[in-house]
Amino acid sequence: MLIPFSMKNCFQLLCNHKVPAAGFKNTVKSGLILQSISNDVYQNLAVEDWIHDHVNLEAKPILFFWRNSPALVIGRHQNPWQECNLTLMREGGVKLARRLSGGGTVYHDIGNINLTFFTTKNKYDRMENLKLVVRALNAVQPQLDVQATKRFDLLLDGQFKISGTASKIGRTAAYHHCTLLCSTDRTSLSSLLKSPYQGIKSNATTSTPAIVKNLLEKDPTLTCEVLINAIASTYAAHHQIDNHINLINPTDETLFPGINSKAKELQTWEWIYGRTPKFSVNTTFNVLYEQEHLEIKVFLDIKNGRIEICNIEAPDHWLPLEIYDKLNSSLTGSKFCPIETTMITHMLLRTCPEDHELHSKWNILCEKIKGIM
Repeated sequence: MLIPFSMKNCFQLLCNHKVPAAGFKNTVKSGLILQSISNDVYQNLAVEDWIHDHVNLEAKPILFFWRNSPALVIGRHQNPWQECNLTLMREGGVKLARRLSGGGTVYHDIGNINLTFFTTKNKYDRMENLKLVVRALNAVQPQLDVQATKRFDLLLDGQFKISGTASKIGRTAAYHHCTLLCSTDRTSLSSLLKSPYQGIKSNATTSTPAIVKNLLEKDPTLTCEVLINAIASTYAAHHQIDNHINLINPTDETLFPGINSKAKELQTWEWIYGRTPKFSVNTTFNVLYEQEHLEIKVFLDIKNGRIEICNIEAPDHWLPLEIYDKLNSSLTGSKFCPIETTMITHMLLRTCPEDHELHSKWNILCEKIKGIM
């Protein structure tokens, strides 16, 4: 049963002393089931971290359901250039988010259910949570063959991944979140999770590719609503709490004081790209220009999302050496980002002689460089 989460029927979360008096004022007797009314990935990730940071979970576990508009969510220690097709994402308006938990990259859309299990650190148990999801699925459709693996994934029919896991363990609190593929766009999932960028060397955590399938493809009655209700019911029975799914608005500062600033922080370039572990790009472009094949070499060291070392080389007869020197020095210290690179290269172009052939070559070079960003 869905009911709005308002101050009038406040579902009483006990918050730590550092939280302002507003918000969840009273105590929860046993536990809580929440569902976000937002499909914004940054807002929903902010709810996770607000609860983790501010709520006393002692004997009061929480299950949080949330779904997002199309987005790719990378793990805390991942490299987005290594994991995603950023060019395709920009063209399609697909958001990129970095979460605070570890693990691999996940495609989100309205057909992919996110579940976050909040407990104290001592009660943290990923396998127990996954087994609960399996019981819920079997309660709806007993014929389903779904098993939890040692990697804390859920497999359908022994081969199709329908759920992946990540977690964050704090000093006293912890959360385990997982996905559940119901009716996700598998074409988008496949294309966006395929990085086209060559020559990246990095120690960042890498994702493990898997064959996936939607539960709705297995059984057309397994809609997102059916699955959410089934998991909520099983969770409520397991924890002996009311089977109510409480709807929350993750932008409501009266319930979650300070949450909007957290959501804004999760959207910043510094968090999404700047927190990427140091990496390098060593690649070569082949350019065909007026019947001539040319080789352009690019070496970049990137730290905190910014170019620390830049070395772009091309044949001397194609462009004057001083142009490469200007480009290398101008890009050093800049964001590894096509927007900033476009601004820099446009400014540099104004300092070049008015020469149509020179400008044409310059544009080819700059487009190639932006193509690896």
